Amino acid sequence: LMASCLMAENKRHLHDDEQKVTVVGQDMSHNPFHRFAHDCWLSCAAWICRNKCFFSRSSRTNAIFFDTADLDERESLLPLGIFHGVTTNPTVLERCGHPCTMHSLQNLAWKALEHADEFMCQSWGSTVQELYDNGVALSEPARDRIVVKVPVTALGVEAASRLINSGVRVCLTACHDHKQALIAADVGAEHLAPCLGRMTDAGKDGRDECLTMLDAVDGLQSTTQILVASLRDAESIADLTASGMETFAFGPAVARMLFEEPLTDTAAADFEDAATRGGGSD
Repeated sequence: LMASCLMAENKRHLHDDEQKVTVVGQDMSHNPFHRFAHDCWLSCAAWICRNKCFFSRSSRTNAIFFDTADLDERESLLPLGIFHGVTTNPTVLERCGHPCTMHSLQNLAWKALEHADEFMCQSWGSTVQELYDNGVALSEPARDRIVVKVPVTALGVEAASRLINSGVRVCLTACHDHKQALIAADVGAEHLAPCLGRMTDAGKDGRDECLTMLDAVDGLQSTTQILVASLRDAESIADLTASGMETFAFGPAVARMLFEEPLTDTAAADFEDAATRGGGSD
């Protein structure tokens, strides 16, 4: 940017100079200013090439999704204001005692959207057409705020491609290998959800898999978000955030872990005691 401004300011010299000036292959030593601008331009270009991932990552936004269908937990924790959205899947629905039906999910969606910006729910079906039809129906109540999850299988990806072409927001889920990031980026999925805990259980380095997925979508200059799921502790979230991850899904237990810090609790109690002594309770 500095080089561009300097060269624009002195464009008369560039045009009037009898010796042609090019970016590469010319001796610019006869004009110190031109050489300085040339060197600045090359330095800036090299920095941008080395740090291109910074620009693609900085265009993304941080988002935390609350992974539960438990209405009591939602009522308790959504008012904290830290969750961008709510997500669920058939396994979570079963665990929380909700049927996996269109009516049930649409009711859960409306309740979630009273406190959150987005709701994610998973389509189902044994054929591409069933996955597609259910996905369209699930998104119908609020297509701009409901994201449909589809497994990153051959059937799921074909259905996802059709859903995306129909204007449905899609998250490819059940991701367990970094190569699946290529699929998500190429199909244009808004999210790819790797299961960190389950990958680790299977003997993989879940953290490394997730970071490789992030590098892959950055290398492809894709806008696909890596939404890390199957998280079991708050420390993993902090570690992944420091490494560039921005989007996570976790349940009530992990959400409460984020607030577990005795030093903070002690400091907050000291503040309250001081406020009371100073007349704050009057």
